[in-house]
Amino acid sequence: MNDLGSLVQQTADRVAGQGVGAVVAGLAGGTVEIRGAGRTGPGPAGGPPGPDTLFEIGSVTKVFTSLALARLSLAGTVTLDEPLADLIADALPAGVTVPAKGGQPIALRHLATHTSGLPRLPAGMLLPALFTPYKPDPYAHCTPEWLLASLGRTKVRTAPGRGFRYSNLGAGLLGLALAHRAGGSYEELVRREICEPLGLADTVVTPDAGQAARIAPGHTTGGRPVACWELAGLAGAGALKSTAADLAVFLEAQLAAGTDDDSPLGPAIALTREVRHRVNPFAWMHLGWLGRRLHARQGGHLQIWHNGGTGGYRSIAAFDPEKRVGVVVLANTRRSVDTPGVQLLRTLQTAQG
Repeated sequence: MNDLGSLVQQTADRVAGQGVGAVVAGLAGGTVEIRGAGRTGPGPAGGPPGPDTLFEIGSVTKVFTSLALARLSLAGTVTLDEPLADLIADALPAGVTVPAKGGQPIALRHLATHTSGLPRLPAGMLLPALFTPYKPDPYAHCTPEWLLASLGRTKVRTAPGRGFRYSNLGAGLLGLALAHRAGGSYEELVRREICEPLGLADTVVTPDAGQAARIAPGHTTGGRPVACWELAGLAGAGALKSTAADLAVFLEAQLAAGTDDDSPLGPAIALTREVRHRVNPFAWMHLGWLGRRLHARQGGHLQIWHNGGTGGYRSIAAFDPEKRVGVVVLANTRRSVDTPGVQLLRTLQTAQG
């Protein structure tokens, strides 16, 4: 295989060629290489990002939410087939019920596999408005109270468990419900169930002062940075900030699951991948992760992945547990980083034979 560090640097340079800052991690053969390129902003303070630079990771947050679900399930705190309504019944406003369809309630596994039938966004929100330049957090009004009240206006489009329909609303409700059952905030849940066991010090919803100083500012046009998104009650859908260093450790745990008995989250990671809902002949949903098997003409490799995007950031985390390779790409850009990330993953897969 070509030098891993060189391949990672080439990918970082390619992403940074869009005029932004980018950090890329590559995992192969038990080795991790992390490289940065570009600049995080103008002036002396806007130097190249590095392994410890924080970025918003957007919907990559969903794999943390679903792993927390697996952890709580193994602990007996919840079950995968437990109805959402059971977890939030005491928090619902008077007269509001969790929607259902065809006599089938929405279960936690449905929220984690995007098979709940819920719409992509809460009632009244439009997707194009989410990416208007310089717009403050478009989810700021989605407090837990507002979100639960909105269920009274929400219609389930298909019977839960029947079909795949990507839903930020569903993932956000999952994070909210798990935190409510665990008796704390979403950030406390992720810290306790995932970050502390793995030693992830920089994966947070609300950064402390030291972390805030290491955040890459959101993508700018004309010198105006995009405001950060906090997502309020929908934190489980996309509120986490993290670093390439932390996400590389997270992927190392994903690669170790099933092969390393000492992996602290191994059983929960295995459970996330045991659950599978078929999306099409080549793709499926695990708990949180999307999976696909490339056509034989493309090598037939397995790819498990999730991407993310907020107002000023894009991200992707992807890995192959068979070849034991993985990739993380983080950038403060409004353009997708999926193509360079997946191309690096395929290069690493091919090099492993």
